[in-house]
Amino acid sequence: MSSGLGHSFRIETFGESHGGGVGVVVDGCPPRLPISEADIQRDLDRRKPGQSRLTTPRDEADKVELLSGVFEGHSIGSPIAMLVRNKDARPSAYEHMKDVYRPSHADFTTEAKYGIRNWQGGGRASARETIGRVAAGAIARKLLATVADVEVLAWVQRVQEIEAKLDASSVSLAAVEDNMVRCPDPGAAAEMTRAIDAARARGDSLGGVVECVARGVPAGLGEPVFHKLEAELAGALMSLPASKGFEIGSGFDGARMTGSEHNDPFIPGPDGVPRTASNRSGGVQGGISNGEDIVVRVAFKPTATISQQQETVTTGGEPTTLSAQGRHDPCVLPRAVPMVEAMVCLVLADQWLRQRGVDVLPPLG
Repeated sequence: MSSGLGHSFRIETFGESHGGGVGVVVDGCPPRLPISEADIQRDLDRRKPGQSRLTTPRDEADKVELLSGVFEGHSIGSPIAMLVRNKDARPSAYEHMKDVYRPSHADFTTEAKYGIRNWQGGGRASARETIGRVAAGAIARKLLATVADVEVLAWVQRVQEIEAKLDASSVSLAAVEDNMVRCPDPGAAAEMTRAIDAARARGDSLGGVVECVARGVPAGLGEPVFHKLEAELAGALMSLPASKGFEIGSGFDGARMTGSEHNDPFIPGPDGVPRTASNRSGGVQGGISNGEDIVVRVAFKPTATISQQQETVTTGGEPTTLSAQGRHDPCVLPRAVPMVEAMVCLVLADQWLRQRGVDVLPPLG
């Protein structure tokens, strides 16, 4: 079972939703990068359950433990291991579902592939696995900010049919964090909140879209054929639980345009480096970053676990019905925001190191 991502900046996540804990090993982080548990905890706090009534009430502090790879507040070049212990696991809540395949979950497919599955929650398919990604993404974020002044910011752009009308270049972290749905458009955020509350009240769930911008990314990251930057981003983002679609720049809307409408004209930049007058390319041309903002969107399906009665079958193939119990998000979007940021940070950090080499930070002192 593969649980790794990256080439020069590599991660391996571990753990299950209702086991002892979850975490990650980061390999390839350059030495001398300032790292603290506070750097990592900031992003984990944005991902953790129980933040608001729109999220699962599972009571987890998700406090990170730095086990290795950091000495006197700096990375030392060896693997960085991080652990978050599960404190509020309730495997018994899934006892009634152990012999039933939950609709649109990974139960059947996991068993078909491996001949065994952990029925206590989603096992490795649980969104709790993303704790490791977010922790590793926090280190990647610190690296990008240190060596290239790159900022990565995501927000909820759409819930079902409710859409925020925003210019990605002007969105701020303060505006994203100003409401529980993490949408920087206050009017749309209020509508989204009402829609999620209504779905939860009727035992249902909603999906939507998270948009993300990476600012300050230097030109030259990515490759022109099989490892195009947008392909690496798509692969990472589509590995997130519940993700179902990926766009960059104009995305599918670009298919409705003519070449003259879609092309991004070059203009002189203030430092002599060409810039583009528009950004329908989403910051990537020919598989390589062009120095403009990288703008991506990820579509997430409605949460698969709902309390409404659904038709399914048992592991023995007998028809039955299931009304799921347990603690689940009626909409994954608010907590998916830091997950999307983490995956973008991981890809960009990996690409930056592949382009520049490993020993990239100045000596201490």
